[in-house]
Amino acid sequence: MADNHQYVVDKISAQESWRMFHILAEFVEGFDALARYHPAVSIFGSTRAKPEDEVYQKAERIGRLLAENGFSVITGGGPGAMEAANKGASLAGGKSIGLNIELPLEQKPNPYANITLKYRYFFVRKVMFVKYAVAYIILPGGFGTMDELFESVTLIQTHKIKPFPVILVGSNYWKGLLDWIKEVVLKEGRISPTDLEILQLIDDPEEIVKTIKKTVIL
Repeated sequence: MADNHQYVVDKISAQESWRMFHILAEFVEGFDALARYHPAVSIFGSTRAKPEDEVYQKAERIGRLLAENGFSVITGGGPGAMEAANKGASLAGGKSIGLNIELPLEQKPNPYANITLKYRYFFVRKVMFVKYAVAYIILPGGFGTMDELFESVTLIQTHKIKPFPVILVGSNYWKGLLDWIKEVVLKEGRISPTDLEILQLIDDPEEIVKTIKKTVIL
């Protein structure tokens, strides 16, 4: 019985060791690939946005403008707003990067990312989004989009990364969240007034690009 238990422990230990090598390989591949595409902007938004939706069209416009102004565009590589941003960048002749994730319900890479990397681990992928970004653009989206939003805000708030623009796109969509942060989170002292300055709300694609250019030397 003891021998069988030790066999199971050894097998699990070996599997964990190999998992560490896989994680390391994903980091190395990402670092090697993405270091070439500075400056880059990471764009997030709903996978459910359709080409006829305003969110999709605005994401495509933003991707195009960024590429025309010398920025690489990084997305999660999937459909919806990610596809739109990659499409805009690609059609403008820019570097259109998709960081795809392996999911139980497979997420297929969109056809507009002309540079594609595939990740097994969410946390490795999230490092790539932030490490090579000079700005985050957050379009309307669900839990995944909000996860990336608050990840970036937390890293800036805690001085783990240098401050960069975190731009929310869609006044009507984000108003309720921002009101709650101001009226509840701030008033109860959970954050400082200066923490609110991390977030910017800008709806116009041209103004978004101008704002980013003010903070970046191309």
